[in-house]
Amino acid sequence: MKKSILSLILLAFSACLYAQNTNVQSEVKTTVRTVKDSDGERKIVKTEELDKVQDVELKDANSKSLNKEMKLGPTQVMSKVQVTVDGVTRYVDVDRSAYYTYNGQRYQVMLDKVGYVIMNPDTKKQLGILRETSLTNHYIMKAKNKISTGYFDGNGNLIMETYDPKTDTMIIEKAEIIRN
Repeated sequence: MKKSILSLILLAFSACLYAQNTNVQSEVKTTVRTVKDSDGERKIVKTEELDKVQDVELKDANSKSLNKEMKLGPTQVMSKVQVTVDGVTRYVDVDRSAYYTYNGQRYQVMLDKVGYVIMNPDTKKQLGILRETSLTNHYIMKAKNKISTGYFDGNGNLIMETYDPKTDTMIIEKAEIIRN
């Protein structure tokens, strides 16, 4: 009996120690895009969930005054992007869907069921695919006669590296993102 009472008292005090006020701001943005291409029409639903959490503490917690000032802690921003393409739902860290220029031509990179599709925006013809590897932000790109590795740099540009067997070197190419 004593042990159960002591356990309840300890549990009550431990719950009070971990209680901390927080400012929480949540924002959900849903975008629905319909794409018509040579394969037909498909629907892409993108849900971005942004949570901002900020701890609230007392500036001088040990003082005996009644009115105490608040001290806001650092803000932690957590973002989740959920994408549904053709009924398949997956989470992505950063959505890289955008228009890019490469060798003077415009290309469109769009999400698909397991990665990205590279398309010609004028003809809506699929030109290649991007598939994420086990390394974060690293992709394998397969185009018509070419397989490359690639990644997105800090500016959002797609950097592709292709092995050239004739010269036994790596060729580095850059597709620049088009900013609106």
